Amino acid sequence: MIIIITLSIIALAIIFMGIVTVQQGNIAVISMFGKYSRILYPGLNFKIPLIESVFKTISIQNRSIELEFQAITIDQANVYFKSMLLYSVINQEENTIINVAYKFIDAESLMQTIVRTVEGSIRSFVATKKQSEILSLRKEIVSYVKDQIDQVMEEWGYHLQDLQLNDITFDEVILKSMSQVVASNNLKAAAENEGQALLITKTKAAEAEGNAIKISASAEKEAAKLRGQGVALFRQEVAKGMSDAAREMQQANLDTSVILFSMWTEAIKQFGEQSNGNVIFLDGSPDNMQRTMQQMMSVNKLETKKRQ
Repeated sequence: MIIIITLSIIALAIIFMGIVTVQQGNIAVISMFGKYSRILYPGLNFKIPLIESVFKTISIQNRSIELEFQAITIDQANVYFKSMLLYSVINQEENTIINVAYKFIDAESLMQTIVRTVEGSIRSFVATKKQSEILSLRKEIVSYVKDQIDQVMEEWGYHLQDLQLNDITFDEVILKSMSQVVASNNLKAAAENEGQALLITKTKAAEAEGNAIKISASAEKEAAKLRGQGVALFRQEVAKGMSDAAREMQQANLDTSVILFSMWTEAIKQFGEQSNGNVIFLDGSPDNMQRTMQQMMSVNKLETKKRQ
């Protein structure tokens, strides 16, 4: 009985030794006598006790590495990068898992190789660019690194999923000079904009003044024309009225000079009522009145001769 119990315990122990549980997101690599045998997928698996052993458990989940390193541009400026590298196993195929399990001695060696490869790719790219170009070339840097490193990582069984350049900085002196350049460019742009605005304002003001002068001149011309027409019409009406009055007085055998005398006295009345002045100088002597009457009568005779 003791032997049977002992053998049963040994058998159970051997059976339990053959049970292998692989966690989700992992793949177990089985070796037999130190040589690769097969792979075990997540879940409950069995191996040959005492013959097969778990050589390595490979994680197929995404992994990330944070990088901090320095590069030098073609114009000898120091550039400091802070980035994050995301990578994973390409797939779960057997050949891929074999490469992952046996290419590197451990995970630390793999990570060190990836870091140095990425840093080298970025440094080689930055070395061909000027300091002023770097900040605008984030996408180009990432694309260049992926093109350079993807093929190499595939040989190791890995795939570079993403490279994020979180921070790109320069030496303090360079940052200060860059700020000064930006500030001077902003001042220059502001001065140019202000000059353009002033030019536009003055141009518009000159155009407005010119248009105002044209409109004023046109209005003055029209007003002068209307004033002339008004004066001409006034003269026509005065002449017509005087002619009618003179004709009626001639028919009544009256002296037409009375009309002139009436016009002269009416003019004096209008001067007094409508004039804005305070003083009107008139020679009211009989001789001056006679001279005025004679002048007006001579004008009347001249107009009569013209009409005849």
